[in-house]
Amino acid sequence: MASSDDMKAFVRVVDQGSFAKAAEDLRVTPSALSKLVSRLEDRLGVRLLTRTTRRLALTSEGSQFLERAREVLELIDLAEADVQSARAKPKGLLRVNSSTGFARQTLLHAVPEFLRRYPEVSVDLTLTDRLIDPVAEQVDIVIRGSPTSGFDMVVRQLAEGRRLICAAPSYLTRAGTPRSAADLAGHNCIPLSGQSAPTTWPLASENGVVRFQPSGNFSCDNVGMLFDLAIEGHGIVRLADFVVGQAVREGRLVEILGDINRSDTISLWCLMPKGRFRSPRVQVFLDFMEAWLRGEQRIVSSK
Repeated sequence: MASSDDMKAFVRVVDQGSFAKAAEDLRVTPSALSKLVSRLEDRLGVRLLTRTTRRLALTSEGSQFLERAREVLELIDLAEADVQSARAKPKGLLRVNSSTGFARQTLLHAVPEFLRRYPEVSVDLTLTDRLIDPVAEQVDIVIRGSPTSGFDMVVRQLAEGRRLICAAPSYLTRAGTPRSAADLAGHNCIPLSGQSAPTTWPLASENGVVRFQPSGNFSCDNVGMLFDLAIEGHGIVRLADFVVGQAVREGRLVEILGDINRSDTISLWCLMPKGRFRSPRVQVFLDFMEAWLRGEQRIVSSK
């Protein structure tokens, strides 16, 4: 096997944390995988991993080599993708990581349609609200509300949108519908906590834009949880149309104060390892999601 295969074996063992898991992922036996890593160490003349019955650990030389190995493998993937993309039919496994709120309220509806259009592609979707390293966690696409990753990634904007103030019909029936910024003071407003600065909602008034500070009997740092609370009629939220758009269209949530809500434009971004963004399955997914989100925004904006 080529030296790149030895390198790939080494990186996969490190990422998986064991020879057994890496061997299963690469569909080889653990003994064969161990031979590949040993051959790499023999060729380099250094020990890359320390092995015990309980754990694996990188040596200092292994840590140094790991960084370079990732770069080389990404360049190989990029070269192969460049050659294949012009003629390849989208197929294979696409690994996507998303925040929970966007996944549950948008990808839940979009991914099944994507799979119907591209039946030879399968999607492995993981949900985390923390920022991840796509290379280390073997993810093709990370979808987030910020283009800043802290990693050397390819970044592509998926869509632009706005934040909607909304509540469930059951809540509005019980508590009344606010018509002004002053009305909100008497309502149970559920803010997104865990931010670097206190959450405020910019609202137009006779004196210009005021920064309303929402307060109520609950706050949460998870967008998906805020959405669920709003659906259950617990109070009023202000969330991105990427998250609440489907529920607004279905009538499960009602947009309120749309005439005075002053939302800055917000963006949705995809972050991808350099060696993967040219893959046909990655490209068609990005194009599909851009079209899907444009369609969603036109419907939400017309409400």
